Amino acid sequence: MKTYDWIVVGGGITGATLSYELAKKGFSVLLIQHAASQNATRYSYGGLAYWSGTTDLTRQLCAEGIEIHRNLSEELDSDTEFRELDLILTIAADDNPEQVAAYARFAIPPRLLSVEEACEMEPLLNKDAIASALTVRHGHIEAEKTTSGYIQAFRRFGGEVLCDRVVQLNREGEKILGVKTATETYHAANTIICAGGFSRALLKAANIPIRLYFTHAELIETEPVDIHLRTLVMPADTTRFQLEAEASKPELDHLWNQPNNEPMPPILDAGAIQFKDGSLRIGQISRVLTDPNAKIDGVESEANLRAAVGKVLPAIEKLPGKWHHCLVAFSSDRLPLIGAINNVEGIYIFSGFSNPLVFVPPLAKRFASWATGQDDHIIAQLSPQRL
Repeated sequence: MKTYDWIVVGGGITGATLSYELAKKGFSVLLIQHAASQNATRYSYGGLAYWSGTTDLTRQLCAEGIEIHRNLSEELDSDTEFRELDLILTIAADDNPEQVAAYARFAIPPRLLSVEEACEMEPLLNKDAIASALTVRHGHIEAEKTTSGYIQAFRRFGGEVLCDRVVQLNREGEKILGVKTATETYHAANTIICAGGFSRALLKAANIPIRLYFTHAELIETEPVDIHLRTLVMPADTTRFQLEAEASKPELDHLWNQPNNEPMPPILDAGAIQFKDGSLRIGQISRVLTDPNAKIDGVESEANLRAAVGKVLPAIEKLPGKWHHCLVAFSSDRLPLIGAINNVEGIYIFSGFSNPLVFVPPLAKRFASWATGQDDHIIAQLSPQRL
């Protein structure tokens, strides 16, 4: 039975990017994907918030990430559909623009717009629904195409891809020796979990606790339409991060160890993005449900999404589309968990990204170098042992 240097468990952009970087370093790598069509990458807005660094660490990662993305199509020999566009951050009509405009702490502070300026930049905005808006240049990719490009390049370096479901980590004492799927056992010196919202459950089944959480994210996806949305529209006061901070407080951890809890009520951030092919993604609702397989009333959610987005962008409220939902992993401090887990030999984590599409490429590159024995001060700061 072949033993790999690394088994990477994950069907989205994190697993694909990390597999590629490890294979580039000469490691033998098996990437195991499951249900890639239903993961967070599939339903991603594709945004690259390279302007949003607030600390030396996140500013450096943002700078490294956008530089990689600007050259990634050439590196992978695959079109990621990279572009830069204007991001409009709407300020609700009953909010104080000056108070909301506390974005100066970011590496590239957004500029405050009047209602007239915002509507000139994005004519589909409802001027009566906003008090003002902020704007900043924002990167954008097609996340699925980028993931596919990484996987193709990974194969060219000799990487192997398996489409199967990992049901168990193969643990003997204090060591992980690989994984078991529904059909086979695979062996590796090192196993790294990049399974997004399913990472916690997979590790828990192997008696490996970790402070990694997930939301059920919901959105509407349309077919290509004739309506032209010039910008990416999001609320300035994004409540998702507040939800994540509250839901991951240590005193609520006991709720996460039971499947039928909802530690916090859901939130809705009304936004929209149009892709190059003319399709739109509209959303999103974030629910903190501790069961990764929880059932959600899609009819009610879709109605709520349409009503909220319709207040800001009335022209897209009734566009034909389908409601979807996926899991989005997060940590308690908005930084990813990267590195060895709880001193169990042979098992690693690479998950919990709040700004994934910018952070994943530089951190995958850094992790692969770290895996060869090189010290990396950033990887050390992101160890799960910090929490």
